[in-house]
Amino acid sequence: MMNIKQAKDCIENTVRLYLKKNEFGEYRIPVVRQRPIFLLGAPGIGKTAIMEQIAQELSVGLVSYSMTHHTRQSALGLPFISHRQYGGRETAVSEYTMSEIIASVYEVMEESGTKEGILFLDEINCVSETLAPSMLQFLQYKVFGRHSVPEGWVIVTAGNPPEYNKSVREFDVVTMDRLKVLSVDADYPVWKEYARERGVHAAILNFLELKKEYFYKIETTVNGRSYVTARGWEDLSGILALYEEEGMKVDEALIGQYLHNEKIVREFAAYYDLFNKYKKEYETEEILSGTAPEQTAERARIAAFDERLSLLGMLTDKVMSEMRENLESSDYLTDLFQGLRAVKAVVEKGCQEPVVVDMLQSQAQARRQLLQSRQKAGNLSGEERRKSNRIIRFLEEAGRGIVLEASGSQQEAFGFVKARFEDELDRMKKETVRIGGRLSHLFAFVEKAFPEGNEMLILVTELTVNQAGAGFISRFGCEPYQRYNERLMLSERQSLLQEEIAALDL
Repeated sequence: MMNIKQAKDCIENTVRLYLKKNEFGEYRIPVVRQRPIFLLGAPGIGKTAIMEQIAQELSVGLVSYSMTHHTRQSALGLPFISHRQYGGRETAVSEYTMSEIIASVYEVMEESGTKEGILFLDEINCVSETLAPSMLQFLQYKVFGRHSVPEGWVIVTAGNPPEYNKSVREFDVVTMDRLKVLSVDADYPVWKEYARERGVHAAILNFLELKKEYFYKIETTVNGRSYVTARGWEDLSGILALYEEEGMKVDEALIGQYLHNEKIVREFAAYYDLFNKYKKEYETEEILSGTAPEQTAERARIAAFDERLSLLGMLTDKVMSEMRENLESSDYLTDLFQGLRAVKAVVEKGCQEPVVVDMLQSQAQARRQLLQSRQKAGNLSGEERRKSNRIIRFLEEAGRGIVLEASGSQQEAFGFVKARFEDELDRMKKETVRIGGRLSHLFAFVEKAFPEGNEMLILVTELTVNQAGAGFISRFGCEPYQRYNERLMLSERQSLLQEEIAALDL
């Protein structure tokens, strides 16, 4: 049994090795020996999400299907009669049109230009009775009807254990022996890392820190089956953010649409109200700006454990969100700069033709085409989409600005673009300094409010394991983090040494 992160690493490594070629362009592991991967785990733990991440990280195509939505005809294709010559005699032969699933793979290849990818078939062990025999044949031979999965496309399947789904058909030994089986279990610490990166609502993360047993829960009661999954928490997070933007009331009726357990719904609704109460009373903006009155730290010091943890979670989440946006801005400007360098090189050669606007338009068009291609391939991340759209917007607006305001030489035209870029760079640098200051204020507040508690350890740990936090600090630095991190590491080494001495029994 492994967690979803371990499964992701295993699948990613497998796909990478399956796609590895020799000097003649042949796959090192022949297609016939490439075992389909079978991801077996409870519903809603993130199986589909990791497939999207793998496709993005490997820059390969992704075609996803839920097999419960397919009939025998859509999976295999429709039968038709063709005529063949056998031994000089014409014979009517039954054939099949191309499977909808395999046709989708070819469509992605044609539209995106991606020749390799992942064919992900979810709920593979819940197919209809008429489709089951063909599915077993597919897993063994990678063929639907008379049509094979194209070379370069790795088959990954997923399914639920029988205890979670009455429709499950258990595979026989012969079939299982042809699969690479990965059994996955729900793991809150791993999901928490993922949730931080996805910007899951702080109220949810804080609540689950207090009630880890509520992260994933499926049980059968006298009133029927109740369930709460990782998917439910993430979807609830998205709707909470929108409700808050619109000033709409969040109640148990809304929460119950995503969490299907009455007890957990009641407790989270109560905590959500409490979370918002803390948010108002503590005035987190004042804390992060360093202007909070002395009594704020005093109140936090004497507060109950859940209140202290909620406050720390709110503050940490807000700073991490800002650091995440800042890193995206930094990556956007770095990528944009590379394109503008090409424009600068042409201008510096003394070209008198109106090339600047044309090059900006050309780069915008190329970026848009790449965006569309990756979208069709199914390997476009949200971060990449946002970055590309920002670059396209900058290039197009700069081009229009040149036409309206810089009608002189090409040097003047590029100077206009350069000035706009430097304005954005200056804003990013100022935002970096501002966030760094807020992070320092956060450390100062935690030191003042919780001198004897574990809150500082929690803060340093969260910043270390969070991709945005670690990325921001490694790129721009943070003196309080370095100081407390070294102090905590020294304390940990001393504790380990004391344990080793005690174990010697001198």
